[in-house]
Amino acid sequence: MTLFELQRTMSESVMRRLMPDSGMRQKTADGKSMRAHAAAFIKPGRELSSFERLEIYNRQYWLRVLSVFADDFPGLRAALGQTRFDAMAVAYLEDNPSSSYTLRNLGSELVRWLPKNPKWAGKKYNLALDIARLEWSYTESFDLGERPPLTRLDLSRCTADSCLALQPHVRLLELSHPVDDFIIAVHRGHRESGVASNAARGNPKTTAQLMSAPKAVSTYLAVHRFEYSVYYKRLEREAYLALFALSTGKTLGDALTEAFEGSGIPESEQPQRVQDWFALWAELGWFCRYADSSRKQ
Repeated sequence: MTLFELQRTMSESVMRRLMPDSGMRQKTADGKSMRAHAAAFIKPGRELSSFERLEIYNRQYWLRVLSVFADDFPGLRAALGQTRFDAMAVAYLEDNPSSSYTLRNLGSELVRWLPKNPKWAGKKYNLALDIARLEWSYTESFDLGERPPLTRLDLSRCTADSCLALQPHVRLLELSHPVDDFIIAVHRGHRESGVASNAARGNPKTTAQLMSAPKAVSTYLAVHRFEYSVYYKRLEREAYLALFALSTGKTLGDALTEAFEGSGIPESEQPQRVQDWFALWAELGWFCRYADSSRKQ
C-alpha cells in the first residue's frame, strides 16, 4: 500500500460501526473476513492478534465521538432519552463521520440531517429539531469571531438607508418551542459549561426529573456571546424580524417596515420600542460595520 492507501484503509476500518456488544464486526463492508483484512496491514503483537489490535482503535474511535457528540447535545439527550439518543447518534455518525481536524465540528450537520431522518426522534421530532438548532447555535456563538462594535453614537447617526451588520457570533432563531429554559435546566450543574444568563448549567441525567419537555409556543431567540459566555436572549417577534431583515442586508428603514407589518404593537408605541431595542443591542455590542466598507452605515 501507499501511505495514502494505508491511511484510508485504517480510517475506514476504525470508523466502521461496532457490533451491539461493542466488538468489531467480523466482516468488512464488502463481506470479506475482517481478521484477514486486519492481518493484511497490521502486524500481530505478542499477546494480541492483528484483529484485536485494530479492534482497540475501532472501539476507542466510537467511544470518543459518541462522548463528544453527547457533550455537545445534552439537551437533545435529555429530551429523547438515553436509548433513543444513542441510537440516533450512531446513525448520524455513520452518515457523517468525523472529517475535521477538530471534534468541534462533529455535530455541524445534525440540523440538516435530522429533517431527512425524522424517525430517530419519533414523536418528539419538532422538539428535537428546535433543541438541536439551539445547541448547535451555542457552539457557533461560542467560537465565531467578533468585530469592533458600533456604539450608541454610531447608531444615532444612522438613517433609514443605513445597513447594519450583526456580529458573527449572533445567531437568530425562530423556534416552535421555548427550549431555552429546558436547555438551561440541562446545563445547570455542568461546571465546565460557559452558558449563562438565559442559559445555565445542568445535569442531563436528572433534567427529565427536574422539568417536563416544553409545550409548543412560537419563540424568538438571539444566541450571542458576551464577555466569554454564551447567552440566550428572548426577543419580541417584531424585534426578531427587524434583526433578521438587517442580517440579510436590508436597510434600517426596510427592516423596521417589515418588522411592524401586521404587528399588534400600536403605532404610537413603536418608536419607543425601537429605541429600547437598539439601546440594549448597542450595549451588548451586537452591531458592527460590514467588512465591505462600501456598505452604508
